[in-house]
Amino acid sequence: MRTYTSNSPQAAGRIVAIALLADGHLSSSELSAVHHARIAERLGLEPGEFGAILQGLCEDLLVSAHLNWSDACKLDSDVMQHVLRELQDPVMRAEVLNLCHVAVYADRHVADSEAALLAALSRAWQAHPWQRLLAS
Repeated sequence: MRTYTSNSPQAAGRIVAIALLADGHLSSSELSAVHHARIAERLGLEPGEFGAILQGLCEDLLVSAHLNWSDACKLDSDVMQHVLRELQDPVMRAEVLNLCHVAVYADRHVADSEAALLAALSRAWQAHPWQRLLAS
């Protein structure tokens, strides 16, 4: 799994990309929703950069033969702990969590794996519901 600079827009974008893939597939409505929510602007990404981050995540998962997607996206896995450590800034965490909610709820169906990811992110970052409102 590639690494990103701590608190970088790319590290933040990868967590949103993980949320997009949490149910095992990429929904066009979810992808459209995060673009409509101005993900690049909100995270400080260059235009088109989020697509490259998403592609990079998929490539990392494909070349890591030992990784099973359902294991890799669990918050207690070594991979996810590494990914979460790259994002320490509380304001950026709140923004990312808000964008993850946008992604997950866009298709009006929340899979168990998506709900688990959102709950685990909230627990890991000790986010409270009112913090999501600050990021909007």
